[in-house]
Amino acid sequence: MGTRVVVIGGGLAGMVTAAALRHRFDEVVLLERDKLPTGAEVRRGVPQARHAHLLVSGGARVVDSLVPGFLNRMLAEGAHRVNAPGDLVTMVVGWMPRRAGSQFLLSSSRALLDWVLRDMVSRDPRVQIRAESPAVELIGDAKRVRGVRGPDGVLEADLVVDTAGRGSRTPKWLAELGVGKVRTEVIDSGLAYATRVFLAPEAARTRFPVVNVQANSRIPEPGRGGVLLPMENGRWIVTLAGTRGGEPPATVDGYTDFAMNRIRHPILGELIARAEPLTGVHGTRTTSNQRHRYDELDLPEGLVALGDSVSAFNPVYGHGMSISAHCAFVLRAVLADGGSTRQAQRAIFRIGAGPWGMATGMDMHFPNVRGVQPGPLDRLRRAYSDRMGLTAVSRPRVYDAMTATYMLAKPMASLMAPGVLLDVLRGPIDPPLAEPPLTTDERRRAGL
Repeated sequence: MGTRVVVIGGGLAGMVTAAALRHRFDEVVLLERDKLPTGAEVRRGVPQARHAHLLVSGGARVVDSLVPGFLNRMLAEGAHRVNAPGDLVTMVVGWMPRRAGSQFLLSSSRALLDWVLRDMVSRDPRVQIRAESPAVELIGDAKRVRGVRGPDGVLEADLVVDTAGRGSRTPKWLAELGVGKVRTEVIDSGLAYATRVFLAPEAARTRFPVVNVQANSRIPEPGRGGVLLPMENGRWIVTLAGTRGGEPPATVDGYTDFAMNRIRHPILGELIARAEPLTGVHGTRTTSNQRHRYDELDLPEGLVALGDSVSAFNPVYGHGMSISAHCAFVLRAVLADGGSTRQAQRAIFRIGAGPWGMATGMDMHFPNVRGVQPGPLDRLRRAYSDRMGLTAVSRPRVYDAMTATYMLAKPMASLMAPGVLLDVLRGPIDPPLAEPPLTTDERRRAGL
């Protein structure tokens, strides 16, 4: 198609974009403003790097198609492949049952995932990764972008892809080119994170499930929840979360009390009480839902934004990385079909529309949310979602549909398929489980 593509941003979105486009361009130059570590180390430019991360199966399979061997390499480095929903101990409306499924989660530290992906992509001679090289300006006009200005001067390109994330400067650059003002939507529940890493009890360092207590937005109180994920090297990462007015403390004593007494069930507190802390408590508040409405503008050709540079989601839902992979995949597909970058941008926006509706549809119901207030239609959707969650406990067709859409393996519209609708209308057969469905063996291995 062309000679050179410049990718702005060296995180996961930038790497999967480089992987997607390396067969269509002679040269892929990736510009990253930070110094990149040489191994699986946390870097400053990833806001959520110290907190829990999941790559859901719908995204993991796409990454593996763009970077063949990625999943096997991750597992070899110690990542965990967690069956969904068979290895999920999760509280939604109530505790959900565990049953074999065809979906999965890839669970590891974000540092390991970034390093493995960067190492694999950088081995392609067509890909150049330039660390400590920020893009400072777009070169072109309102009709066409022709490159970027970096620390070494102008870098001409047939295509520029912005994957810089929440800190993207594309809205500012577009205004400077005379394209117009980009409308930005922000829906902010005020969610704060507090995270610690633990060495799991020796018997629980392999084959231990994900344990997730979701925040409850059905009551007029701040939402509080948390998740335990297995990581490489026999570790657990435990992220606690609370919306505005219910934030978890960033102190060891406050963190421990929050896990045991402030969320809907003390299971996370019980588990970490038997594990060895390896870190202090790390906090963050970079969690709002933010979306730039590039679909409303006549963008210049030669420019595309994707991933968090377009739609950044509350990370508690675990979709950001997978959506970035889908965006890179569809960008390649549109260009391969002879489509324009404007067409690609519209397709990228559509990819994020369903997950945006899910994330904001949950967040808007928490107290003191900023950016939106739920209306009658939002409350009706919430009532349907609640009934669907209750029904999924005892109707496998509904449970499978919920799991597949959450894992981004099927579109959100599949939740409205006739069979699923019929089952939801029929309602649940059995009530949710009263206690977390850990097996006797899992409880024993965790020291409970």
